[in-house]
Amino acid sequence: MGRYCDGEAAAFRALYALVAPRILAYVGGLLGDRALAEDALQQVFLKVHQARGVYVRAANPIPWIYTIAHRVCLDELRSRRRARVKLTADGALPAEPRASLTGQPEGAFGPEIPGNDGAGTFSMEALAELPENQREALVLTKLQGHSLAEAAQITGSTPGAIKLRAHRAYVTLRKRFEQAGPLPEEKVT
Repeated sequence: MGRYCDGEAAAFRALYALVAPRILAYVGGLLGDRALAEDALQQVFLKVHQARGVYVRAANPIPWIYTIAHRVCLDELRSRRRARVKLTADGALPAEPRASLTGQPEGAFGPEIPGNDGAGTFSMEALAELPENQREALVLTKLQGHSLAEAAQITGSTPGAIKLRAHRAYVTLRKRFEQAGPLPEEKVT
């Protein structure tokens, strides 16, 4: 990061290669849409580039970049709430598209965890239905593997609050999957 702050282009490429997949998984988990996540990733690195002059060189750049990513996601989520609703030609509300892991590269949104979609993978729909603060805590701690302290630093919260939010999200998802019934048994051949 220090070499990048000094203007070394190769240092930026190395930083991007190291951090971009993790940031993409994080913003993808928060936003629930691969295309929006890719746009957010570009915004994150644009903001990193613009703010490189104020970066504290002795600090670890990863939490700093995650904090920028978190703020970009919050801005996107807020803009969605403010977006005007457009009706179809017949005056009905259009169906909202749902994101799923189908067709996404393996690990695009972090490691797979058991879910209720019949394939044994986590449903992005279930994640999208969680309250925003629970979803971000779950993505950071359970899917991205950040410690409670790191997640708290990224979100501007406390480790205790992150722990509680992640636990509540996990309990909510567990209840939803239990209500959906058991997964179909896989046949061994």
